Amino acid sequence: MIGGLGIWELVLILVIVLLIFGPSKLGDIGSALGKGVSGFKKSIQDKDTEETEETEEADKNNSSKKS
Repeated sequence: MIGGLGIWELVLILVIVLLIFGPSKLGDIGSALGKGVSGFKKSIQDKDTEETEETEEADKNNSSKKS
């Protein structure tokens, strides 16, 4: 159950969306959504990498000051 919706409610919503947009538009929407999610994941990974590098650099600077 997702957000209080059962399987039959989700199937009904999917059928209505398919009728409204049609199969070709639905494919385009799915592709655009996939690209958006992929870009979001990439930006999070880049941010994590950047923070890790900054932390390592700060640790390196702190250890050199202690010596």
